[in-house]
Order: sequence, then C-alpha cells, then structure tokens
Amino acid sequence: MKKVLGFGNALVDIMLPNSKEQLLNELGLGKGSMTLIDDETLVKIDHLTSTLYQTKATGGSAANTINGLSKLGIETGFIGKVGKDEIGTFFETDLVNNKVKSHLLKSNTPAGRAFAFVTSDSERTFATYLGASIEMRPEDLDKSWFTDYDYLYVEGYLVQDHKLIETGMKLAKEAGLKIVLDLASYNVVEANKDFLASLITNYVDIVFANEEEALSFTSLAPEAALNELAEKTEIAVVKTGAKGSLIAQNKTTTKVDPIKVNPIDTTGAGDLYAAGFLFGLIHGYKPADCGKVASVLSGNVIEVLGAKMDEKRWEAIKETLSLS
Repeated sequence: MKKVLGFGNALVDIMLPNSKEQLLNELGLGKGSMTLIDDETLVKIDHLTSTLYQTKATGGSAANTINGLSKLGIETGFIGKVGKDEIGTFFETDLVNNKVKSHLLKSNTPAGRAFAFVTSDSERTFATYLGASIEMRPEDLDKSWFTDYDYLYVEGYLVQDHKLIETGMKLAKEAGLKIVLDLASYNVVEANKDFLASLITNYVDIVFANEEEALSFTSLAPEAALNELAEKTEIAVVKTGAKGSLIAQNKTTTKVDPIKVNPIDTTGAGDLYAAGFLFGLIHGYKPADCGKVASVLSGNVIEVLGAKMDEKRWEAIKETLSLS
C-alpha cells in the first residue's frame, strides 16, 4: 500500500464556543476576521481565556489531510515544527495516537496555535499564532524522511518560505515521490503567483484549488482554470463548493456532485476532500470515484464544528465507503 507524507505548519486549533463579543473587542479582533498575533497578544489571550471552556484539536491544512488519510487506514507521516511546550506535546501525541509517523522538529519558541472564538451567532473569529511552526528551515529537512513514502502532500501556506518549500519538493522528487500541492488560499496565490507557477511546472504532479484560488492563479472561471492547471500537471482538481468539484486527468474532465449535508462549519472541507481523493487514487479508483470519496469526507466534516470528526462519524464514513 502506498504511503503519504505531509509537509506543513503544525498548529493546534483551540475552539472557544460561546465567546462574547466584548472579549473580541478587548483583544482588538475584528469579528469574523483572521488575525496573526504576536507573543504579547498570545500571553494576553491565554490569560483572558484560561477559565473559559475550550477544546483542542491538531490543525494545519496538511496535518488535517494526513489525519484523514490515517483514519482511512493509509500509512502516513508528517513533517513540521513544534515548541517544547504543552501545545507542542499535544500535537505530537495526537500524531502518535492517530498512527501518523512523526518527523517533528522542536523549538524553544511556543508551538503554533489558532484560537477560534465562536460567538452566539455562530460567527468564527480567528487569532493565529504561528510560533514554532514557521521556524522550519531548508537545512532542517532530512532526505531520509522522504525515502519511505510514495506521495508528498504540501500545503500552500508553506510558500511563506520559498526556499523551504522548494527544497522539500526537490528532496521528494529525488526520492521518487509524486508531489501533491494544495494552493491554500486565494491571498497566498495572489502574493506568490509566479513562484507557485514555477513550482507547479517543475515539481507538482497533482494540484488542488478551490474556485477562488483557481481564479486568482489563472484569472479564469473554474472549468477554464481547470484546463490550464491540467496542462501543467497529471491531475488537476478545482473545488466549486456547493456545486461539487471538477477533475481533469489525461485531457478528460469529470464533474462530481457534492453529497447532501447540513452544513455547520466549512473548516477543513478542502483538507478532507484531498484526503478522500488521495485515498481513492492510492486504491486505483477512477477520477470520478476519487471525487465521490472526497465528497463524502468533505461533506461530513462541514457538519461538525472544526476540522476533526469523532470516531462514531468516522465509522459511519467507512461504512458508507464499504471499508468497515
């Protein structure tokens, strides 16, 4: 069975349901926004939320995808960097508990975390501390990490360090891995369009994008954007939200419909879509069937708060996919 190695920012999501808008104002966070915070603000948030109910779950785009693949029985690993603190230990322990092989680097900087303040109207406001997660350097990467895998799954957020992401892809190619890239977000694409184009042309075998990211990259509507991406890769996928997804392989385009769901929170939908698609690919499924598995996973995760699903839901998913 083929194995998948994830490469991304190691973050822990801290969900704070029933947050008061007064707290957001006190922290200077715009309701509904995502704000990168510094060490001083981290200390302030830790202090003001210490007595509030909160839940923790490992996060980061690539880590979410790798966790999904592991839940479906695929052998996986993850490269990232965490702090030598409680949050870093939580991240590493979660990898081990989910049977993901850890290739974690350690730092004296606090581990990265994303606070999600959920107000009574279900609006989510994020305060993200990247911390140790963005301290990975090209020289930190060990080429031996790549030799036992078949795919390298890379989140586009790593593009903050051009040399790091390109070094990782070079090492993967030298080890004979297929490279999978998720474009992460439209603003990441806008800020790094030329560099991403170079990566896709020179290294990437499979690319995932939602329609906003595809538009930012190609300036084209979804189907035309898909065709342009497919000219540079073996497989291109453009996710179109409630309309489903489009897949291109060998000059053939396949449209996949979404499953019917009761959406609560779209966090992790793209990450779990990628997990489902790669699961199908590893098992030799046709593109349409890869897309159907992907839709089952992404549809289920948007019915829960956050990017992690409980074991009961995973068992139901495996039953749906006839994996039980």
